[in-house]
Amino acid sequence: MQNIEPDKLERRKVVHVAVAVILGEDGRILLARRPENKHMGGLWEFPGGKVEAEEDVKHALNRELREELDIKVTTFFPLIKIRHDYPDKSVLLDTWVVSGIQGEPKGNEGQLIQWVEKGNLIEYEFPEANKVILMALQ
Repeated sequence: MQNIEPDKLERRKVVHVAVAVILGEDGRILLARRPENKHMGGLWEFPGGKVEAEEDVKHALNRELREELDIKVTTFFPLIKIRHDYPDKSVLLDTWVVSGIQGEPKGNEGQLIQWVEKGNLIEYEFPEANKVILMALQ
C-alpha cells in the first residue's frame, strides 16, 4: 500500500457511503460486482452508494437501493462505521444490516448481483475497506 503524507490525509475529503448488508429470508447475503470501469472495478461489494450533501444516511440507503436494485428497504439497523484511506480517496462506510425488503433485487445499472451464503463470503474478492464489514458479520 502506498504511504500517504499525514497532512494530505487530514485535508482529504471523505466520501460518505451508505452500505447495505442485505439478508435474504434464507440467511444469504446479497453481493454486487463493481463494473470494470469504476473505482475498484471487478471486485465484489455490499450494495449502496454515496450520501449526497445534506442527505440523511437512511434516506441515502433507501435511494441507492431503489436506484441500483429496484427494492425498497422495510427493516434495517446499523452495523458499523468504517473509515478507510485508499491512496486516491478516503471513504466512510456507514454500514447497515437490511433484514426486510420489498421487491426482487435486480442489477439496474448492469451490475452482476448474487446471493451468497455467509460462510462463503471469504471466497469473493472485496475492496480493502469491506474487509472490516466481513469481520463484523462473523
